[in-house]
Amino acid sequence: MPKNTIVNKNKIRKADIVVGIPSLNEADNISFVVRQVDKGLKKYFNNYKSVIINVDNDSPDNTKKYFLKTKTVNPKIYISTPSGVMGKGNNFYNLFNKAMKFKAKAICVVDADLKSITPEWIYSFITPILEGKDYITPNYARCEYDGSLTNHICYPIIYGLFGKKIRQPIGGDFSFSPKLVNYWLKQKWHKTTYLYGIDIFMTMHALMGNFKIEQTNLGAKVHKPSAPKLGPMFTQVLTTFFKFIKANKKKWINKKLKGDTINFGKGRLEECQTLSVDYKAMKAASIFNFIANEETIKRALNPLLYMKLKRMYSKKIVNIDAKMWNKILYDFIYAYNTSYSHTDLIEALKSLYFGRFTTFFKSTLEKTTIECEDDINRQAQIFWKNRKYLLNKFRK
Repeated sequence: MPKNTIVNKNKIRKADIVVGIPSLNEADNISFVVRQVDKGLKKYFNNYKSVIINVDNDSPDNTKKYFLKTKTVNPKIYISTPSGVMGKGNNFYNLFNKAMKFKAKAICVVDADLKSITPEWIYSFITPILEGKDYITPNYARCEYDGSLTNHICYPIIYGLFGKKIRQPIGGDFSFSPKLVNYWLKQKWHKTTYLYGIDIFMTMHALMGNFKIEQTNLGAKVHKPSAPKLGPMFTQVLTTFFKFIKANKKKWINKKLKGDTINFGKGRLEECQTLSVDYKAMKAASIFNFIANEETIKRALNPLLYMKLKRMYSKKIVNIDAKMWNKILYDFIYAYNTSYSHTDLIEALKSLYFGRFTTFFKSTLEKTTIECEDDINRQAQIFWKNRKYLLNKFRK
C-alpha cells in the first residue's frame, strides 16, 4: 500500500494550533493563503505553538513547491496522498490524524483558492475553539449564484429537518475542537466522505452529536467560483448527506424541534464577487436530464407533482419555485429512505436541481445580493414550515 508523502523539515511533533490547507492544483494561490494564515497566527496567537499543514492530492502543478518555499514565521508541514489517491476527504483524514498526534487544542481549515482571506479570519475561527466551542462554520457574503448546492439543498434541508440555520454547512472553511475530530474519526466513513462529501459529513455529525456550534461572519468570500455543474461534487455531497439523513432517521423524526439560529458574528457585507452563468446551457441540461431520468423521477415524486413537472418539461418550460422545490426534495429524501435505487435517485435529482437553479436565476436577475439572500432564507423557512409534509410520509 503506497504511503503518504510527508515533508516536516522542522520535525514538529506537537502543536497547540493546527491550520490545514487542503489542495489540488493550487500553485497559483496557495502562497497568498499561507501568508495570510501565518500573519493571523503571529498577530493573534503568538503565545501558542502553531503549525501550517498543506494536505495535498499530489498536485502535478507544483503546489508542494510553492507551499514549502513560502516564507513564514510558523513552521510548515506538507502531507500528500499517494499518487492517484484523490479526494478532499482523504486530505482531511490525513489532517485529522496529524492534529490528534500533535495533541492540538484548536484546528482550522481554509481553502487554498481563497482570495479574500485575511489574518482576522484566523482569529475569528480559532478564538471560539480555544474558548470552549467545538465547531465554527463560516458566514460570508457570496454571489447569489455561487454555492448553489448550499443555497438550494444543504441549507434548507438542514433547517427543515434539523431546525438549525447553518448558513454555510459546506463552506469549506471551518474550525473545530480535538474532541470533535476524535468523534469524526470514530464514525463510519462512506467512500464519498473521502471525496467532496467531507464537509457535509463534518457538519451533520457535529450537529447530531450535540457539539457546541457557532457561525462567524467573515465578510465577503472571494475565490474560484463555479456555477452549478453536473460534476462529481453534486453526487458525492448528496450521497453523503442522504445517507446521513437515512442513518439518523429516528433522531430527527421523533425529536421536537424549534427553528434556531446558530450565533452569527457582526452584520453581513453586501459586496461580493460576480459570477457568470450560462442560463441556456443549464436549462437545456435540466430538460435533457429530466427526459433521461423520467422513470426514476416518476417513482420518487408524488403523482400530482410529477404530472405537473411532466407537462412543464414537455413544453420545455422550466419553472420550479421554492414551494415546489421543497416538495421535490422531501419526496426524494423519502424515496431514498424507502428504495434501493440510491444512485439512480441522486442522478435523477440533478435535472430538477438545475431546474430550481435556473428558476432562481431568472427570478433574481434584477435583485441585489441582499434581496437574493432574503429569497434564499425565505426558501429555507418554507422547508421548516412544511416539515410535516415529510414527517407524515414516514409516519404512515
